[in-house]
Amino acid sequence: MSRIARLSDVLINKIAAGEVVERPASVVKELVENAIDAGASTVRVELDGGGVDRIIVSDDGHGMGRTDAVACLERHATSKLRELDDLFHIDSMGFRGEAIPAIASVSRFTLHSAAANSEVGTRVSVEGGGPPLVEDAPPRTGTVMTVEDLFFNVPARRKFLRRGDTELKHAEEAVVRLALAYPEVGFFASHEGGTLFSSAACPDDPRERIAAALGSTAHPHLFPVEERRLGVAVTGYAASPEFTFNNARGLYTFVNRRYIRDRGLIGTIQRAYQDFLAAGRQPVVVLHIDVDPRAVDVNVHPQKQEVRFADARGVQEALTAALSRMLRAAPWLGSGVEGAAPQAGQPMDAAHYAHAVERFLTRAQEAAWGGPLPTAMDAPGPGPGAPSLGPLGPGALPFAAAVGQAPAFGQAQPQLNEAPPPGYFGALRPLGMLGGRFHVCEGPGGTLVVMDPHAALERARLTGYLRALESGKPPPAPTLFGTTLELPVAAAKALVEGREALSRLGFDVEPFGGTTVALKTVPPGLEGADARSLLEALARALPPKSATLDTVSLAEAVRVMACHAAKQAGAVPLSDAQFRALLGELDRADFHPTCSHGTVVVLEMPLLELERRAR
Repeated sequence: MSRIARLSDVLINKIAAGEVVERPASVVKELVENAIDAGASTVRVELDGGGVDRIIVSDDGHGMGRTDAVACLERHATSKLRELDDLFHIDSMGFRGEAIPAIASVSRFTLHSAAANSEVGTRVSVEGGGPPLVEDAPPRTGTVMTVEDLFFNVPARRKFLRRGDTELKHAEEAVVRLALAYPEVGFFASHEGGTLFSSAACPDDPRERIAAALGSTAHPHLFPVEERRLGVAVTGYAASPEFTFNNARGLYTFVNRRYIRDRGLIGTIQRAYQDFLAAGRQPVVVLHIDVDPRAVDVNVHPQKQEVRFADARGVQEALTAALSRMLRAAPWLGSGVEGAAPQAGQPMDAAHYAHAVERFLTRAQEAAWGGPLPTAMDAPGPGPGAPSLGPLGPGALPFAAAVGQAPAFGQAQPQLNEAPPPGYFGALRPLGMLGGRFHVCEGPGGTLVVMDPHAALERARLTGYLRALESGKPPPAPTLFGTTLELPVAAAKALVEGREALSRLGFDVEPFGGTTVALKTVPPGLEGADARSLLEALARALPPKSATLDTVSLAEAVRVMACHAAKQAGAVPLSDAQFRALLGELDRADFHPTCSHGTVVVLEMPLLELERRAR
């Protein structure tokens, strides 16, 4: 008896599903791509249960007659390939003919479609890869595909799915990628009745689609990018260095309209921007690379997110040239462009001023080092004269850190973080934000001052909590809170034993059985803080049970309170009025006690030094 036997079609489809259907997002991607290939002008995606319970993708494309509706459920049945040569110049999204039968084999699948001008439509239902049930249905424009109970018959696969909200994010991202690739198609996605993504067709201004995907604030920062060379065309939009993210989620590259996550392309983009961005920031770009289909192989990855270029270097050079031309021209500082800064002699708004300062600081830091800035890996270890990485972020050292070089006037002002002159902060004139984090101000005589708002808030809250503790009076009226938390054994024990100390600080904590504690009140300013994180930090900072409860023994706990209060207060960027009020608090603050984040003034540089370096 032969040991080798042909696998059943059902098992073959389930094996294919292991490659094609990774999660609900994979289903969304495959079905929406089919809708686009069908010539749809509008695509709607409806999800339930993060896409695990139900996915409905409907389009207004050309639809299918009964023969095609049944045939599309057969493995390797496709309208996009006919000959072997077709595989080497693919210009459609799908081409293998595996997606629909693979999806139908691991779900309860229904297809409803009709050919143009048909008097009757077709409904095809398949449960877990079983035989299709074909019925007449009302004629409709386009196709509706419904996928329910994904992986219901493959429990080993279903248990590896993430939480519903995680799967939902992946499914939403699948829609966003396709929406960015096809701005001429309207995309609408919802989850259990709530809108996830909504964007009408916008062929005349693709920036509207990018803004729908990345936030409306992105629109005025987007500038066209274009480079055409023999066999390669790079088009799209790139954001000015004023609009960045702290991760690569704003990097979208498409090859012949197919979303690609290629390390070479991403590295090329990052290198083009490296002289324009602050450390830890990532550019925002949506770029389309069009090449002859014969010059790129898209059949190298199951999810089709990797490609192989016949001339990878030529593609990267075209990409570099396109981005470099836009960045060198700095159109966001020119005139006649929406969102651009005024010309010389006209007032510059705070956002553009902050960006100009950011670029200047980068160049000035490099000048102070005599070359590219060293990273944290280059910095010497702790010891006398060792540079501090400080609040400028990883990979960027403050001016005063130049090894073996005494800081010039204005390059280091440690005394401002220890004992600022009276009225120093109140005399500052706020100008704007730098990198979405630092406040940029103008000091007396045109001095440039960069401040860390978290450190400033923390210093103000620390002063308030310490003065209340030193007064010996009862703490300010606590705020009703009311929550219970199960904590690690050590943390719960420390909090119960330290109830007297916590009471002195304005907390009411009671044991609630086992390692659970009830937090009933908190001091003002900590109402919205993360209760678990706050209590665990306090448990580590409380003095021993035998210690005398005074400002010295409670200092570490007060620092914890100040840090969490600052984090809560700074969760939303401060308004102008709030920042000005904070400056007034800083003038009344005590800068002598140590603080978790002590560097309020990150940088102070006088106008003369700025002018000298800008020559």
